[in-house]
Amino acid sequence: MFKDLFNTTILLIFNPSEAWRMLAGKRTDDNEKFLSGFVYPFIGLITIAAFLGVLFTRKEFDVQIALKAAILALLSAFGGFFLASYLLNEVWRSLFKQEKNMKLCQNFVGYSSALMFSLNILLSLLPEFFFLRFFVLYTIYIVWEGAIPYMGVKEPEQLKFVSFATVIIVATPFMLEFILRLLMPGLRF
Repeated sequence: MFKDLFNTTILLIFNPSEAWRMLAGKRTDDNEKFLSGFVYPFIGLITIAAFLGVLFTRKEFDVQIALKAAILALLSAFGGFFLASYLLNEVWRSLFKQEKNMKLCQNFVGYSSALMFSLNILLSLLPEFFFLRFFVLYTIYIVWEGAIPYMGVKEPEQLKFVSFATVIIVATPFMLEFILRLLMPGLRF
């Protein structure tokens, strides 16, 4: 399971055009397999990395702060993924006049978020490399390469789709984390 997750992620990051063609060719209706084989392991790794990162990179050894960081990472990754999928599905119907297809949107958001998931894991464990956050902009290219072969977007609408999809995919987890930090003062650390 983790070998396939790792290989797919590496391919999406370093060769997105080939990765999207491969993923479009093996697309199935089994959304549960995608979620349990790709998204949930990533969210689990993000949560574990947030816990271990706070536990071992801070001067004080405080399990309570590490648990708060893990909860925040879990909620922002999990909620961000499903909220982004829902919003993309709504945009897919309203702006692009396509039939709603939540499974397709979830798959697209999950695969497009592979770089963000990887960066979250890396930055949780190595917070001094904060400058790597800028690489999240590479998600624009990943979404661009997947718009036509995976989502079936027509070429004249590709730029509009990439703009909306990238903003949704990148901004949703960050906004959710920001809102959680405001609403739950116990998660501030």
